[in-house]
Amino acid sequence: MAAGGFLLAGCSSEIGRVPLVDTDVSCLHKQMAGPMFLSFPLAANTCQRMSNGGFVLGESKAKPLPLNLKNAPDLQKLADEYGYSYTR
Repeated sequence: MAAGGFLLAGCSSEIGRVPLVDTDVSCLHKQMAGPMFLSFPLAANTCQRMSNGGFVLGESKAKPLPLNLKNAPDLQKLADEYGYSYTR
């Protein structure tokens, strides 16, 4: 039982994202829309995935992955404006 608790505690879901459901585009649109109306930089920081895959133990060496903004020219424009890396 202790090992199961450790395994569950070792992984944290990325803030703002619904695991296995949200894409970068859907997460950004959701964060920038009602009731919070976050700016693009805040929404991007909330939705951006990390290279450690959300695993707590590798957090110190994790780097942000480029946002996947395929078919979202509005978000690509904002990413360019604020200097975020992304894939088209």
